[in-house]
Amino acid sequence: MEEKRRSILIITYYWPPSGGAGVQRWLKFSKYLPEFGWDPIVFTPENPDFDQKDPSLEKDINPSVEVLKFPIWEPYGLFKRLTGKKELKQGQILETGNDSLFKKIAVWIRGNLFVPDPKRFWRRPSVKYLTSILETNQINYIITTGPPHSAHLIGRDLKLKNPAITWIADFRDHWSLWDILKQMRITPFIWKKHMKLEQEVLKISDAILTIGPSAAKEFSALGARRTHYITNGFDQEDLTEDVGRPYNKFVISHVGMLSKDRNPENLWSVLDELCQDQAFYEVLNLKLTGILSAEVQAAISTYPRLMERLSTQDSIPHDKVYEEYLSSNLLLLVQTNDDGANSQLPGKLFEYLSARRPILAIGRKDNDLSKVIQSCSVGESFQYDSREGLKTFVRSEFEDWKSGKSKWQFRNIELYERRNLTKNLSEWILSL
Repeated sequence: MEEKRRSILIITYYWPPSGGAGVQRWLKFSKYLPEFGWDPIVFTPENPDFDQKDPSLEKDINPSVEVLKFPIWEPYGLFKRLTGKKELKQGQILETGNDSLFKKIAVWIRGNLFVPDPKRFWRRPSVKYLTSILETNQINYIITTGPPHSAHLIGRDLKLKNPAITWIADFRDHWSLWDILKQMRITPFIWKKHMKLEQEVLKISDAILTIGPSAAKEFSALGARRTHYITNGFDQEDLTEDVGRPYNKFVISHVGMLSKDRNPENLWSVLDELCQDQAFYEVLNLKLTGILSAEVQAAISTYPRLMERLSTQDSIPHDKVYEEYLSSNLLLLVQTNDDGANSQLPGKLFEYLSARRPILAIGRKDNDLSKVIQSCSVGESFQYDSREGLKTFVRSEFEDWKSGKSKWQFRNIELYERRNLTKNLSEWILSL
């Protein structure tokens, strides 16, 4: 008997050639959903204004996936004029390097005039366009993924027009609890508007999907009727041939953005202190790949010995990241230093797992990330105020590197493979 196939509409702002972590979750789900009886239809902007591009991700678009693109207008030209920036790097809008009056005004405008976000102008024309698409394609399932949370408002409107449709709102980050939103100088009136819109999404959607157990509990506490989590993961097809750990350098690598809120100053101090050991100093290579905020650069520059062992490079395409992972001896993972970090499970964590290199994580104690690291036996996690623990750990890893041994077991990593996660996703959707 021929397998019954089901159409599913995925509404996402981020899609190749967009780069960064946000695009990969549903790019990978849609890549493998056809294997489990689904025919994904992806709806995405035709002319999005994202700064980070990575054409290498286009190879992951399943040829059987239909991609619909629809025009969007975004007010970023105004923001760029106000801040004096020709480009806005992802995550740098709120950095303190340029705290001019114009920037303060621009941040206020962003936070108070564009609710829930600058993509809000995409909602109404998209709803009008997609209404006919739902009818002609007999689509019974809709996924919206945010941020941007305007995507969820498209889902809300479509659900109200078509109550029989199953609508799942996927939150890669929080809404009212999102740390970035809290920095937007939002007035009390606008906060209430955000809360109202968030509650509509939580109550009207059939289910809330998110990236980890703590996030699922937080959405339940906010009033979501049904919550579920499926983590991000790694794609086995992305793995390149293992080049082996460097034998003549002890390489500590971080791949991604290090912002003012992800600046592990104790680690820089510990590494500089360890450099007093000539044997450690001669082989250390601290390699930072990606965007570095002015605060991070300034913090490291206060340690002359460490600066001599530092190498940096700009962001690299995703098809090159495993070369960085595999040519490292220790992988650094830094979370934001706030309460919101308790529920963060970045996609980079799972790629680190698949590279089977020890992980040094810095964040909050006993959060979701530290529990994954512990359960897989791949490294250790430390709080920002840790010092002696950090020093002991780095020195131990250095000694293991010299001896060619490792204490880590790298167990249960296959649980986070993208194909396995997509199978879990398919089974859960069908259970709704």
